[in-house]
Amino acid sequence: MSDENGTPATPAGSPTPHPESLRFFGTTWVDHDDGYTLRRIGAAAGSLVAAVVSCLVLRFAYQGLQIADTGAFVTILVVAMFTICSALAFRATWDSFTRRPDPERQASLRGLLAIGFVGSLLAYFFRSLTEAPGEKLHREEYEAALERHSKRNTRRSGNPSKKRRRG
Repeated sequence: MSDENGTPATPAGSPTPHPESLRFFGTTWVDHDDGYTLRRIGAAAGSLVAAVVSCLVLRFAYQGLQIADTGAFVTILVVAMFTICSALAFRATWDSFTRRPDPERQASLRGLLAIGFVGSLLAYFFRSLTEAPGEKLHREEYEAALERHSKRNTRRSGNPSKKRRRG
């Protein structure tokens, strides 16, 4: 596998590169076949339902804070934390659909992404409306790998030592 994009490395003379599989979509994103549209609809609906259920769970947590009478400061702090983390998680998830995230940065954002899970779910929902999440990135990488493969396997015609010299 290539370190930079996860596509299988293909040495010269080997078969064409294989597309990378996407979660929930497999390799159906390449030709938009085998139920690709239904999978996109399912992914969009599933992520939206998960986001709504998550918001209901957060609402129960908010009500728990009110019942515990923790005070306005703690309540505002918790609401602000979930709001800010969700916005940052949305942006980080959205960006990961168009370019490979830096592994070190992803590791440092893991806690923030866990707290802002609603933002990640919403990013997945909105991206599913137009394409399989990550499809654009994977398509660019796959087409670049195919192009590199075709350049490697294209042969020159004729003997270069018998080439006429311009003079």
